[in-house]
Amino acid sequence: MHQSKKHILYILIFIIFSCSHSDNNIHNQKTVFRYNESKGITTLDPAFAKSQVLIWPANQLYNGLVQMDNSLHVKPSIAYKWEISEDGKIYRFHLRTDVYFHDNELFENGKGRKVTSQDIVFSLTRLTDSKTASPGAWVLNNVKEGGIVAINDSLLQIELKTPFPAFLGLLTMQYCSVIPREIVEYYGSDFRKHPVGTGPFMFKLWKENEKLILVKNSNYFEKDSCGNTLPYLDAISITFINDKQSEFLEFLKGNIDFISGLNSANKDELITKSGKLNPKYSDKIKIINQPYLNTEYLGFLVDSSKSTDTKNSVFNTKIRQAINYGFDRVKMMKYLRNNIGTPAINGFIPKGLPAFSDSIIYYTYNPDRTRELLKEAGFPNGNGLKPVILTTTNDYLDLCEYIQQQLSQFGIIINIDVNTGATYREMVANSKLEFFRGSWIADYPDAENYMALFYSKNLSPSGPNYTQYKNDAFDNLYLKSLNEIDDSERDRIYREMDKLIMNDAVVVPLYYDEVILFTNLHISGLESNPMNLLNLKYVKK
Repeated sequence: MHQSKKHILYILIFIIFSCSHSDNNIHNQKTVFRYNESKGITTLDPAFAKSQVLIWPANQLYNGLVQMDNSLHVKPSIAYKWEISEDGKIYRFHLRTDVYFHDNELFENGKGRKVTSQDIVFSLTRLTDSKTASPGAWVLNNVKEGGIVAINDSLLQIELKTPFPAFLGLLTMQYCSVIPREIVEYYGSDFRKHPVGTGPFMFKLWKENEKLILVKNSNYFEKDSCGNTLPYLDAISITFINDKQSEFLEFLKGNIDFISGLNSANKDELITKSGKLNPKYSDKIKIINQPYLNTEYLGFLVDSSKSTDTKNSVFNTKIRQAINYGFDRVKMMKYLRNNIGTPAINGFIPKGLPAFSDSIIYYTYNPDRTRELLKEAGFPNGNGLKPVILTTTNDYLDLCEYIQQQLSQFGIIINIDVNTGATYREMVANSKLEFFRGSWIADYPDAENYMALFYSKNLSPSGPNYTQYKNDAFDNLYLKSLNEIDDSERDRIYREMDKLIMNDAVVVPLYYDEVILFTNLHISGLESNPMNLLNLKYVKK
């Protein structure tokens, strides 16, 4: 037989065997994937899925028009294809005709009905309804009034006010999930605990603060590459143990199938200082990690009109630059983060986005430059410089204390104020803090999401510009980026904007985070992605 024909035959045999094996696994095993949510779940209504805690279960229960794959590419979901007009304002989505809502007693005969474009119109307009008060209403800010239209049952049109190249990415957010009008109207605000979607799993039981059970949707429309219906798992069981040490012990005992992230309860036990899995767990645990679209930083309130102290501390650009140069990010990552993450020396845009460039370096540890800048600012060796108050939460106290200690050698005195999460978030959101610890996790995979934090029209409390930064040159570039449809040119503009932010030292980037998951070895198909989105439809156990 010809060599190339042999090669093709081997591939076909492998595919047939793999698919048959996969199919046997699906039908011969009853499997439950178990994870813990230490922070608790308050709602299963996707209109309120504003944090990872709420996004994860929503991703199992619902679908949107489009979805994001692990490489951050927008892929079909309920819409199998779409067209965008030449001016970038009109999007037309062609819907699948085999997508059904989950079975529910409120539907005729208790069977889920077919999804139509009218359901999309209802779901998206509900998101922007002031009565809903969804924190995700901003996602559709650029949609023209009355611009979401059902052309027919399987064709939907959305018209934007202005072109926005990242719009498809916005539609992948769980806020934009499709839900049935009749169920929502029947339950009202109680839809939060009676969710009905189209996703791979259906709601079964929720005892708040105890357990949440989701079960397999046997009528799910997506299939794997072998034609097998997804999902593979029979159920998902979520517990709410709030103590991280207890959660870790349950994971080691095999009562939880995976844990996410590092904390003081497991960091040094699971990870070596070089960021590798502790060898003693190599026969029990698998580690999955990759860059995470999350920049951890310290932010300055740079609008001097917000304070009477305009001469010292955070309102002086040179002092802000001195702080950026005044501590060693590499050592910080090694000793406090076990090298999970990357020192943020390349700007505010995180590693993992196309606009990120590791060849552009802004602030590395440079004691001499710190001293020079303090002298130029009129405070040689920190003489006469007033103490700066850095506000944080307890989770990041160790990082803040490290920076405090490092800066003290230059006469920069940092006083740390620790607040509870709710109080801290309220003060940051209302720009009440002159120096604060912050993090920005991407809502969608475009650097515009990061640059929006510094656009003057987004000043808090109505927007995410917590630093109150105003720069006409930056604003002009930002507006230019919104109308640029060429990806490479838009990324170049983003880098120009990032340069302005870093030169003005509006923030102190600390590190670019990393997704890190730990699973038991009997779990397969669980993959990470830069958005840290939990996707269980391909998981086997």
